[in-house]
Amino acid sequence: MFQTLINAFKNPDVRKKIFITLGLLLIYRLGCWLPIPGINPSVYDVVNPEGSAANTLLSLLSAITGGALAQGAILAIGVSPYINASIIIQLLTVAIPKLEEWSKQGEEGRKKINRVTRVTTLILAIAQAAGIVVSWVNGDGISADIFGANTKLWAVAMMVAVILIGGSMFTMWLGERITEVGVGNGISLLIFVGILSSAGTGLIAVIGQIPGSATNEPIFQLIAFLLLVVIIFTFIVFIDLAERRVPIQYAKQIKGRKQYGGQNTHIPIKVNASGVLPIIFANAIITFPQLLFSLFLNTDNAFYAWWMKWMGVGTPVYSVAVGILILLFSFFYAQIQFNPEEVARNIQQYGGFIPGIRPGKPTSEYLSRISKRLTFFGAVFLAFIAIVPAIIFNFVFSGQASLVNAFSATGMLIVVSVALEFDKQLQSQLMMKQYKGFLK
Repeated sequence: MFQTLINAFKNPDVRKKIFITLGLLLIYRLGCWLPIPGINPSVYDVVNPEGSAANTLLSLLSAITGGALAQGAILAIGVSPYINASIIIQLLTVAIPKLEEWSKQGEEGRKKINRVTRVTTLILAIAQAAGIVVSWVNGDGISADIFGANTKLWAVAMMVAVILIGGSMFTMWLGERITEVGVGNGISLLIFVGILSSAGTGLIAVIGQIPGSATNEPIFQLIAFLLLVVIIFTFIVFIDLAERRVPIQYAKQIKGRKQYGGQNTHIPIKVNASGVLPIIFANAIITFPQLLFSLFLNTDNAFYAWWMKWMGVGTPVYSVAVGILILLFSFFYAQIQFNPEEVARNIQQYGGFIPGIRPGKPTSEYLSRISKRLTFFGAVFLAFIAIVPAIIFNFVFSGQASLVNAFSATGMLIVVSVALEFDKQLQSQLMMKQYKGFLK
């Protein structure tokens, strides 16, 4: 990756795209620190995602925005509505024939799907902004004093909601600009920068405790934590790059005086083809009731207390439920991404076959069997990463909540995936420039 960066900065065109990307990311980070007018700074943490347990929906949203949600910033919502809208539209593409038809129309169909995604993003941003504003109003986080004594609280709340919605749409626009004029994968890079910012803030907070500590415990905790993070990162990279290569052989065909086919290739099937999406889905569903209760119910409510005791984040029931949901979503998403029947049909149409397997239905069954085994292994890996490291971190480093929340398993999975994808984007950009220079 470092060699790829060095080669990228040597190329003028790619270097220009990198600087444009860095400039747009800087604008995004400024928006994540500028406070919304009308927010009471003394109660920024009235809904405190930074203090919640790792891998919850609020902590994930706050980590994605680099702490903007906890600080009441203009871009507090960030890219979460766009992410949710993209996932929803992607899932609906399988269920709605019109969306499936658009997905097969190439560039024109992609533009239509993008328009639907933007509208869905706006709807989700409105709903999410309304929930945040309600939580801030209930906790006195929104103050009308800054606008004068005669200003109505509902007017300030409405203005805050409009700013939050506008900030979310502006974030989506920044991501699209990075994709078009920058290196690419704009939305993913925004998430990547937000998570790295949260991790850096957590590290600085722990390092700041070292000079005032009477013992060396913070130093040993920091070193042990970083060693565990490196081990988990290595494990994630190993699984993320792992794939099963199914060999494909094409028969020789003689047409006229030319010979076609006769080559050997393979079909790569990734072990963790679903990425981090099953974890996001599972956490969103299991924590959604808790999010609603925290917004609209008091903490002394009997039902809310019962839910937090038995179904709250960190409880055994919560961990089991998250693990089961991750398994279900992994198999569901794998079936959307990989269709064995379609792959087998395409192989047969082009005169190919898997050695030792007959074309047609036997090939489809063979590919389906491999896909299910790999999906199961990938689902177990995701469930392990989502549950076990969080339990270990909370038990061993219970006094360092900032580190535990910043280096959540979901955040580390996203960082690894985006970093690997960014490296591939740079390599493809360099390859395109080399081809252009060769053609000239």
